[in-house]
Amino acid sequence: MAEQHTPRSLIVTLYGAYGRERPGPFAVAELIRLLGALDVDAPSVRSSVSRLKRRGLLVPERTASGAAGYALSADARQLLDDGDRRIFAGAPADPGEGWVLAVFSVPEAERAKRHLLRSRLAGLGFGAAAPGVWIAPARLAEETRHTLLRLRLDAYVDLFRGEHLGFAPTAEAVGRWWDLPAIAKQHEEFLGLHEPVLRVWEERGDPGARPRDAYRDYLTALDLWRRLPYADPGLPADLLPQGWPGARSAAVFTALHRLLRDPGAAFVRA
Repeated sequence: MAEQHTPRSLIVTLYGAYGRERPGPFAVAELIRLLGALDVDAPSVRSSVSRLKRRGLLVPERTASGAAGYALSADARQLLDDGDRRIFAGAPADPGEGWVLAVFSVPEAERAKRHLLRSRLAGLGFGAAAPGVWIAPARLAEETRHTLLRLRLDAYVDLFRGEHLGFAPTAEAVGRWWDLPAIAKQHEEFLGLHEPVLRVWEERGDPGARPRDAYRDYLTALDLWRRLPYADPGLPADLLPQGWPGARSAAVFTALHRLLRDPGAAFVRA
């Protein structure tokens, strides 16, 4: 298993890809088998499930046969539903849609909440425009609202919609608000790992004949890809440097999703 694929992350990815369409929870034994196909051992699965339970993302629930299992909490479903809009968005933001601004002030006595607020805004894809002022494409406003409410940080933040009026050109300002070279590097890493996988499947054909392989390749691609739209908020193409790799990596993921998602579901059902 590659370093970037932690057992906890893979479990969240598994529930996001295949858990919401099920009529009931995953049994613990099922999770162990499904993660075993990704070279995760049983103690790591049990430990990771326990951590996700403590974080309120998984809740214990019996399967129809009475076996011990875990289902998604309501908060986890909201997180995954919000994530779908990012992960499968496809096109970058429209230049005319404007921006959402998060303006916050946290008392010095609550500095831990200030750190949490900054880290969550960064994790949502916001860039820092100024101290206490963070910016993102306006399409992220609703997800930002959900996240701040869930973490009870809404009392410290005001959200605004707006447009950039200067004085520097917006493309120049974007280069200050986000670390574009670091984001481009993440796209290149995704391409380096998964573009060859796509070529192999395109040459092989019929992924339905290899459902276990399709499941493994899809889940590892999704597990890495689902983080990228949070590092890269989908800025309008005309604000990005020439040769930006984001569109290419999105095309590779979309192709893998179309090829492998359903054959992978057959493996999960089996």
